[in-house]
Amino acid sequence: MVPFIVSLLLGGVAFLIVERVVPGFRIRGGFGSAVLVAFVYGLIKALLFTVLVVLSLPLVLVTFGLFVLVINALLLWLTDKLMDRFEVSTFGTLVWAGLLLSILDFAFGMLVRRGAFY
Repeated sequence: MVPFIVSLLLGGVAFLIVERVVPGFRIRGGFGSAVLVAFVYGLIKALLFTVLVVLSLPLVLVTFGLFVLVINALLLWLTDKLMDRFEVSTFGTLVWAGLLLSILDFAFGMLVRRGAFY
């Protein structure tokens, strides 16, 4: 249970960092809202990411994996449509935010796996 809570809190921190760095990416309501948005995004990503990558495998292979950024942008867009507390202005914002979220997810994952948090 502790890894899930730590992951959720780090997801909220990641969304707040992206809000500060990427123009047009907005979360209303502070850290609690960011954690909620991270939870919904994580749930959507867990349910759809693998399916979308498999369905678009030819595009992923032809673009050497860069099409995964488009898939991440699509998942962020879906999260935006499902939540009132979260707003993304343009497709370019979605792509940059997805890229930065992926980088932060990787960095936080390395910290957590190495035992820095639990």
